[in-house]
Amino acid sequence: MKATLCGLLVMTCLLSVALYAQEADQAQNKTEDISLADLKKAIADKAVVLLDCNGSQTYAKGHLPGAIDFEASVEKLATLLPADKGALIVAYCGSPRCLAYRGGVNAARKLGYTNIKHFSGGLSGWKEAGEPLEK
Repeated sequence: MKATLCGLLVMTCLLSVALYAQEADQAQNKTEDISLADLKKAIADKAVVLLDCNGSQTYAKGHLPGAIDFEASVEKLATLLPADKGALIVAYCGSPRCLAYRGGVNAARKLGYTNIKHFSGGLSGWKEAGEPLEK
């Protein structure tokens, strides 16, 4: 009984530390979300660079119009992004639960970009809204 209680106490402590670390990571990596309506407007105005962070195989099956395949372009990303470091960059991945977008966000930040947003709906949200994909 005592061993079981000690085990539960240790597991509770480990879980608490893990949750704290996850919250700290989320706060550090906080990226503002962009709504579907605002994203559509930015695309129509040609005022956004889209980073598809789903991977090249998914990208080939369909992506948001004009998006850059982040996986295939990561080494030459600096040449594909605009000179204006304040330009709107939007990273997205597959769905609201997907975290792959962080790779695109972090790469753009390392290059000095300051206006980086996340489309949390991702590819699935875009399709559910009836928006077209590009191949």
